[in-house]
Amino acid sequence: MRIGLSSYSLVGALRSGEFTLVQAIDWAAKNGADVFELVPIGFTFMTEAGKVDLEQIKATKQAAKDAGIPLVNYSVGGNLLQEGEAQQKEIARIKQEVDIAAELGLDRMRHDIGFWASPLQENTTANFDQKLPGMLDAVNEISEHGKTRGVVTMLENHGLFVNGMDRVQRVINGVHTGNYGLLMDTGNIICVDEDPLAFVRLMGRQAKMVHLKDFYVRASNPGDTAPNYPYGAWFRSLGGTYLRGAILGQGDLDVRGTIKTLKDLGYTGDVAIEFEGMEECRYASAVSIANAKRILAEV
Repeated sequence: MRIGLSSYSLVGALRSGEFTLVQAIDWAAKNGADVFELVPIGFTFMTEAGKVDLEQIKATKQAAKDAGIPLVNYSVGGNLLQEGEAQQKEIARIKQEVDIAAELGLDRMRHDIGFWASPLQENTTANFDQKLPGMLDAVNEISEHGKTRGVVTMLENHGLFVNGMDRVQRVINGVHTGNYGLLMDTGNIICVDEDPLAFVRLMGRQAKMVHLKDFYVRASNPGDTAPNYPYGAWFRSLGGTYLRGAILGQGDLDVRGTIKTLKDLGYTGDVAIEFEGMEECRYASAVSIANAKRILAEV
């Protein structure tokens, strides 16, 4: 099991200009990350003209080679809950992201499906069932394109709509390309009020990659809570629990149990830590990497 870092953990420094992507990759390697995931927030692999930026891709690959840290995944957003021309444009855009992953030399890419922050009135089983056929058509098409480029596409349990064990399995079971799988986020499952450790126990053998994270969890309002997820220090789960990102191992999730379960299941794939809390991102990421490696050695 290789413990690494997602670029999303360093998004504060990337957005502020304190880090370029090249500097972030080098920093991660020097601070103990075994692998590095790319999430294009705070940087882009597209030119202003809407073309793939091959020079940026070349520089990124060289930075990883120079730092001695493998690039392992490319994670992008997506909204595949649309119809007609809008849906076709989004499918084409995500296919272009698959091409970027291939140019980066990656064999895996996660793309979202949509409704990251769905209102309760939209986040119903009936609405999910109504939208599922359109989701599956789009995901199958993108996955088939991925197959031509040597890129396995993946679903992450992310947000409030395409999350939860039942919904995740229904999407995965509806993709028949042989080129699709699960990026299992060990923390996001609490956003739909399911037990994180049970999720890992039940779904861990299906994971092609893992996101490891921690949250503070409060039953009552701790203050400074955003009225509309995902903006603000605290946000609310589907069932109303208050959540805030934490340094790995310092929050309320059972990180030790999660890592032990992955180890017991025989998971030998890659793990990317995602920090999304309030602490300074470099400090938080360094502590998170150290904690994950220490716990892995101890369990």
